[in-house]
Amino acid sequence: MADAVVPDPLKASSEFLDKIPRDYASMHLVLSQGVTNGTEQLICGPQTSKAVLHNIGTCLDRNIQHTVIEDSASIGLLIDRAYEKYTSEHLAITQEHLDDDLYVINDVRTEDIDRDIERAAGDLLSTSGKAPIIQLVDQLLFRSVQLRASDMHIQPLPDKIVVRHRIDGVLDQGLHYPLHIHKAIVSRIKVMGRMDVAERLIPQDGRCSVRIGKRSIDLRISTIPTTDGERVVMRLLDSDNQLCDFQQLGMPEAISEPFLQAARRSSGIILVTGPTGSGKTTTLYSTLRELNAPERNIMTIEDPVEYELNGLGLPISQSQVNEKKGVNFANGLRHILRQDPDIIMVGEIRDAETARTAIQSSLTGHLVFSTLHTNDSPSAVTRLIDLGVEPYLVAASLSAILAQRLARKNCTACGGTGKQKDSTGNCSQCHGSGLFGRTGIFELLVLNESLRSLITNGVALNELRAAAQAQGMQTLQEAGEELINKGICQRSELERVIHG
Repeated sequence: MADAVVPDPLKASSEFLDKIPRDYASMHLVLSQGVTNGTEQLICGPQTSKAVLHNIGTCLDRNIQHTVIEDSASIGLLIDRAYEKYTSEHLAITQEHLDDDLYVINDVRTEDIDRDIERAAGDLLSTSGKAPIIQLVDQLLFRSVQLRASDMHIQPLPDKIVVRHRIDGVLDQGLHYPLHIHKAIVSRIKVMGRMDVAERLIPQDGRCSVRIGKRSIDLRISTIPTTDGERVVMRLLDSDNQLCDFQQLGMPEAISEPFLQAARRSSGIILVTGPTGSGKTTTLYSTLRELNAPERNIMTIEDPVEYELNGLGLPISQSQVNEKKGVNFANGLRHILRQDPDIIMVGEIRDAETARTAIQSSLTGHLVFSTLHTNDSPSAVTRLIDLGVEPYLVAASLSAILAQRLARKNCTACGGTGKQKDSTGNCSQCHGSGLFGRTGIFELLVLNESLRSLITNGVALNELRAAAQAQGMQTLQEAGEELINKGICQRSELERVIHG
């Protein structure tokens, strides 16, 4: 058939998507374009055999017509989109699906675990040959990705399971599932993470990767025993969304230009501060991406390595803390110094030894990036001094301190109301919350001679903060007020992230 056709993944019939496994459609490059007068309309690639088309017609029990599309790659993308949409609309697993054929793991043989690990590495959009509990876990993960969740929590209660998602930094109310499937869900997740399925009395950590079409999601898995059973938290790391270019961080030019100017120096310490979940690691990775060049040797020591930068085309060497093997931030940094680095990223300064080593590194011709948990940028100075670093060393080594927060933005689809514009129901983009996506709030303290003199002389925190503001530092509160005035954020959200 050679009729002109405009392929559309939304036209695929539900019968095709339900009966034809995604793996089969992708392998043979064939997709439905709906049903016309009882005939299934198909698009396919130049190499798709007539036998495949015949088999699909037999499976669907209807006549077929097909159109050959020369661009095979485009068909593959259309197939991914069609099955992704179909899967997102069919996430509910009913009770009867789980009762009769539940995949409960108690005494699991090694070969069973190996086989399931292979399945775990597969595509969440594919359901072919998967047991019900595997399909359920796949669907929970797929829903998490669809919701843009950074974490999925599986929490057992006395009478049910609650599955919640952290979306834009805040946990949702969650979905409820029957308690009797809890052990099966946890066992399945442990198999995916290569964890001990039989051990339920001690905390465990694991990791794995899953795919959605051509998209790869890394999972960090943590289990911990509670009085109601094992609780599971899975962190979803999607490098496509998280590892952004520096320009995508949303820094105002008044912040980004002096920050990058400090970051392009050959030595010194640059700190990024803020609470957990404020985007510090993303800012540091994006900065390293900006600084990456063939003539620079960039190395990191992290706990854990969040994203594998080398796998994304960045020749940056990453090391991970391993306390069991005696590798912590301090001695890991000392070993890195023997590798002739130009730029070093230390995941976090937690103790005096790490702080001193980082400062000595910066004073001997290295550019060092790291993070601290402080409320604002001036507090980072006093935090280093509290760790036992002499004030004159802090003053001599620090180049800039960036404090940041992530605040939820008003949904652009509904204007922050949470309702559809015709008021017929909740906004489909923000699911009725009125908030969608996040933006950064930044406060940058750049050290100059005047501020270095104050630090060396042991100035109090309040005086240092006042001096920085007098020299033009915009505070987090002031930056947040600008976002409120522009209609980007709500005041309650600003209060939550800055003062909460």
